[in-house]
Amino acid sequence: MAREVIWQPPPDAWATSRIGAFARRYRPGAEGDYEALLQWSVAEPEEFWQAVWDDLDVAAHAPPRRVLDQPANMPGASWFPGATLNYAEHMLRGNGLAAADVAVVSESQTRASRALTLRELRESVRRVAAGLHRLGVSRGDRVAAYLPNIDEALVAFLATASIGAVWSSCAPEFGTRSVLDRWTQIEPTVLLAIDGYRYGDKDISALTELAEIRAGLPSLQHTVVLGYLDETAAVDGALTWDELVADRGEELRFEALPFDHPLYILYSSGTTGLPKPIVHGHGGILLEHYKALALQLDLGGGDRFFWFSTTGWMMWNFLVSGLLVGSSVVLFDGNPGHPDLNVLWALFERTQTTWAGVSAPFLMACRGADLHPGIDHDLKALRSVGSTGAPLPAAGFHWVNDEVGGVPVASISGGTDVCSAFVGAAPVLPVVAGELPCRQLGWSVESFDGDGRPGRGREGELVITRPAPSMPVGFWGDDDGSRYRDAYFSTYEGVWRHGDWITIAENGACVISGRSDATLNRGGVRLGTSDFYAVVEADPAVGTAVVVHLEDDDGGAGELLLFVTLAEGHPFDDQLVARLRQELRRQLSPRHAPDVIVEMPDVPRTLSGKKLEIPIKRILRGAPPEVAASAGALANPESLAAYVAWANERR
Repeated sequence: MAREVIWQPPPDAWATSRIGAFARRYRPGAEGDYEALLQWSVAEPEEFWQAVWDDLDVAAHAPPRRVLDQPANMPGASWFPGATLNYAEHMLRGNGLAAADVAVVSESQTRASRALTLRELRESVRRVAAGLHRLGVSRGDRVAAYLPNIDEALVAFLATASIGAVWSSCAPEFGTRSVLDRWTQIEPTVLLAIDGYRYGDKDISALTELAEIRAGLPSLQHTVVLGYLDETAAVDGALTWDELVADRGEELRFEALPFDHPLYILYSSGTTGLPKPIVHGHGGILLEHYKALALQLDLGGGDRFFWFSTTGWMMWNFLVSGLLVGSSVVLFDGNPGHPDLNVLWALFERTQTTWAGVSAPFLMACRGADLHPGIDHDLKALRSVGSTGAPLPAAGFHWVNDEVGGVPVASISGGTDVCSAFVGAAPVLPVVAGELPCRQLGWSVESFDGDGRPGRGREGELVITRPAPSMPVGFWGDDDGSRYRDAYFSTYEGVWRHGDWITIAENGACVISGRSDATLNRGGVRLGTSDFYAVVEADPAVGTAVVVHLEDDDGGAGELLLFVTLAEGHPFDDQLVARLRQELRRQLSPRHAPDVIVEMPDVPRTLSGKKLEIPIKRILRGAPPEVAASAGALANPESLAAYVAWANERR
């Protein structure tokens, strides 16, 4: 299939972009040649990350002895040893935002919109930090937040970071079991929570869940409740938010912390077993997010940065780091489909958002609903649309190009494990439908074949062959590092295996084909699930789909099962079944025409929205749902019941 270029950078992109200015300052010979800049960044990591440090103008309380200790070791490399710094200090210093400039816009379906200037944000952080100090929180203590994506969550996060405590957040839609599976591992001493919230037009109380969480965390010493659904809410034995932020004149101070001091703990999906508590450090996140936002996304002063996320997904942590590059950040709490899929496009118009990130499924849903946001909304301020969470099919690129106004699509892929992207976009590269334009600076990404050999132009395991600063500090409680090594380094010695299929073209462009543990392989023909979904979900009758391959023990072709949900107003009939089979044969291969196509009411997803092929496969193999997947790790655990019923019927 021919590559379709749908956006070209302007002729002066290298002259006007932040990545261009960076190249001129630190690697003049690479200006105008992204691949040369990339190769320098991975071949000379000490030079590159020192340049990022200098470009950010890091305010180190103590300077580093060097950039990198044990550079050949992975895991084991130590970045900027001896340096002390504080992530929150850099977030609040302005970086181009003046004290009176709006730093945070907070939109909500629960209460009226709010905005905080940089001065007001600093003042709010000062008060919360002082309140946490009064509760006895100090360096290394864990603060748990059962808060939505609102300004209080950002304020509390920065306050926690300022004093060297460790942040961990779960979105209020997480079930009690899911929350406790995460937080019992880290033993927080303070819990920040809300009383409830509104999702669309539905009021949801969180008080029962809050009581269960408190009962399940014996380490808790204090609970603070924000009256979000009901401003007068009071909970027995808990402080109110107003009591936490009572002003007693304390100064805002920033604890000087080692480069790898824990900043926050993120979690793997935990679909089987307990979620892995992934520890990220102050320095690694500081440098990686500055590099990713300033150089790869070209964000800076004057921008308003949005990414749809809850506080339970790493994209929230990525979003709020917009303050590092002088952008204001736009937060949204609510149902992105209420009253319809126009709600976010209207938000972008209302807030004059310049850089808007969403998920690939959201963009494909807008396409399926035949939305025309470029016509129905004033999006003149919008200069880029980001996509992540799943591979975006070529049709999604075309829809944005046609219906949003010709802005570039920045499709990115990475993970909670690094709290960033290692393949994605750059403002100086063209956008090709269905592709990610490049590997991101500082990430030595390769495609390994089954023998561990790198290659181009063919699908392989996505691996990282050299260390980078935002690789995790470790897993909480994994004192000997064995769980960490097993998660990423057990397949290839000294090489990070991420678990995705990737194809890297000769020109450096990338295609992510889906999870390598969910790959379809019939008769030696291997196919990533994203290719399959791109075909199936392009049909107007299909809402979403999930595909599962049940292999034969004797090495035969096995059975390929396709489960689909229907778009509103479309029937499930023989014509649809025949059409899907025909398109899969035509566009992919005859061996990937499903043996069975089944209508289902829903597709199981993780809390961050990713489809779950493996639990369905386990259920079809006979595993009970509680063994196939941890219900607390699913956004819709009830969806598994239909697959259990279907599996039982066919036995």
